[in-house]
Amino acid sequence: MPRYYAIVPAAGTGARFGGDTPKQYQSVAGQPLIHYSLAALCRCPRIDRVWVVLSPDDRWWRQYDWTSLGHKLETVFCGGATRSESVSNGLRAAATAVHDDDWVLVHDAARPCLSQAMLAALCDELADDPVGGLLATPVADTLKRVDDEQRVARTESRDGLWQAQTPQMFRYGLLSRLLAEHAGGTDEASAIEAAGLKPRLVRADASNLKVTFPADLRLAEMILQATARGGE
Repeated sequence: MPRYYAIVPAAGTGARFGGDTPKQYQSVAGQPLIHYSLAALCRCPRIDRVWVVLSPDDRWWRQYDWTSLGHKLETVFCGGATRSESVSNGLRAAATAVHDDDWVLVHDAARPCLSQAMLAALCDELADDPVGGLLATPVADTLKRVDDEQRVARTESRDGLWQAQTPQMFRYGLLSRLLAEHAGGTDEASAIEAAGLKPRLVRADASNLKVTFPADLRLAEMILQATARGGE
């Protein structure tokens, strides 16, 4: 019976976010942003272990108390220069515990509003899938392609377009091999697609947002507070 594990790459500096403190350590409702991503995974009864992959030079992690997240959490300071490097290094760090047919969920450190319902839907829908897949939402806004002067060149059709989210869930052996063969993508599904496979999309919702800019922090905080009041 395959088991479930999770990896959270958190070695980035958050260049688009700006500031001296990496994005994953920005404060949201009294906790660093990454706390919520890790807490969601550690709370999931199906997930046996969660590896957080940090930069070897990380000087923020040890400033916080993570004991409330429980025994599932493991910290490895082997992050790379890119997301794919960090995930690959995390997979290697997990090699002694994980088998090739086990599931690995890779989740963004800066995607704090992942619900248990979305996690359950992902695991349920992909349990027997031959490839794996990811959470995603259909593109709702009108899309404009611009020219070099930032003027509209044309309107793009949004038919069939979805916005990728995380977690992205694939078998350990498959993901390890294809990330090594197709490094450099912006997400794990890109490596799977590069091998000619077709990941399945599992519908999520817009509340599972990724914090990219400072204004996103307030929105994430509002979602987290509303979720806490709702009792999830």
